[in-house]
Amino acid sequence: MAVNNLVKRIQNIMRQDAGINGDAQRIEQMVWMFFLKVYDAQEEIWECTKEEGYTSIIPEEYRWRNWAVDNADGKALTGDALLKFINEELFPAMKNLPVDENTPRGKAIVKEVFEDLNQYMKNGISLRQVINVIDEIDFSDAEDRHTFGDIYEGILKDLQSAGNAGEFYTPRALTDFMVQTLSPKLGESFGDFTSGTGGFLTSALNFLKPQIKNVSDEKKFQSSVVGQEWKPLPYLLSITNLLVHDIEAPNIKHCDSLGTKMSDFKDADKVDVIAMNPPYGGSTEASVKGNFPMDMRSSETADLFMVLIMYRLKKAGRAAVIVPDGFLFGVDGAKLAIKTKMLREFNLHTIIRLPGSIFSPYTSIATNVLFFNNEKAEGAGANFNTKETWFYRLDMPDGYKHFSKTKPMKLEHTAPIQEWWNDRKEIASEEIGEKSRVFTAEELIAMDCNFDQCKFPKDDEEILPPAELLADYFKKRKALDHEIDKTLAEIQQILGIEIKNED
Repeated sequence: MAVNNLVKRIQNIMRQDAGINGDAQRIEQMVWMFFLKVYDAQEEIWECTKEEGYTSIIPEEYRWRNWAVDNADGKALTGDALLKFINEELFPAMKNLPVDENTPRGKAIVKEVFEDLNQYMKNGISLRQVINVIDEIDFSDAEDRHTFGDIYEGILKDLQSAGNAGEFYTPRALTDFMVQTLSPKLGESFGDFTSGTGGFLTSALNFLKPQIKNVSDEKKFQSSVVGQEWKPLPYLLSITNLLVHDIEAPNIKHCDSLGTKMSDFKDADKVDVIAMNPPYGGSTEASVKGNFPMDMRSSETADLFMVLIMYRLKKAGRAAVIVPDGFLFGVDGAKLAIKTKMLREFNLHTIIRLPGSIFSPYTSIATNVLFFNNEKAEGAGANFNTKETWFYRLDMPDGYKHFSKTKPMKLEHTAPIQEWWNDRKEIASEEIGEKSRVFTAEELIAMDCNFDQCKFPKDDEEILPPAELLADYFKKRKALDHEIDKTLAEIQQILGIEIKNED
């Protein structure tokens, strides 16, 4: 199937419809139809495999197979009749399905995903054309089912273009690398508490699936991933994504992950493995900050998600989290408290610095991956769980000046990290600068938790857009002021004098 052609056909039809205004509406329109098509294919499987029999929560007249399929006999709904059916019957029915606490998760999600959805198209003939294109995909066929992953990539690229600042969907190569490095096992729980469209969750499922050997393993697989997503459209995308990846009842909650007091989390809320790319560059409400310990109440969402992860990681659990550079060199009270907690209560063993263009063209903000475990490292000093933290700089691959839409990051580009990972050495020279270094936890504490190590050479730095450049400048100036104040205080202590601030 020519996937790119299929997506373009849908987009071209929708662009002619007066009811569609921009990428976000076009994607929402496309995805609710994909969801119903995928769900209908999943129901066909359940009808054949459920020993006790299967009854759909969707009334017969509203199941995809009974209204959307065009048998070329002139009976398929189209034009005003199709619009009337969808607007006045289908959507109200989906939003009011009979769901209670006893409804199986696999059925309850139908109502959940439609609660915040809208039908925008105004041309019933164009709507019929879109439905017919989507119906060409046979989700009961393994090849077409696999192909949907490529369709998904196209949708995500459009969604990135329509997204807000600070919200970027992680390249598949990076999610795969992080999951492979964490190496989840069947029987462990894998979580992403800002799961977006489910990129990390599906990478985890792809990693876990070859481990299935029997019926017991299949049951473990079905309950292996846990997600949370606040925004309606990514939530719908993630539900659909997990259905396509053979999860019968996707365990993704539509909620604000930061909306719970950290002290309220119990062992049942914790997971074995976490991989995340929290939103960064944004701020949060004062009421949300109140859910966090006083010394870690940051105004930046990325900081708060770091705290959340620490509270939701099981003992002996492991995590990999993408953070912006500002977290590494930040010196405000909350960042220092968070980084100190990581060194003292967790084993922060590795920080990978990523090329600045991984998320291009959507942002040039430099990012990093922090790997840490909820355990005490062998040989760690008193009052520390971290013994030492390794820093490694991933440079651009040969032949690449920047990553881009046409030349995105690939999994093989992480090969240098994988080679270094199991045979760690410090790497530094005048030619390449500091590419890899190791610091003890005590050394990092003495440096006020300055994780801004193994930087990229100056001539390789990205030129940021003006707003990002200013934000980056103010953060770095604050860090420099902190270093100056610290040095002055040490000099005063040595000289035994007190210098009054004239300000």
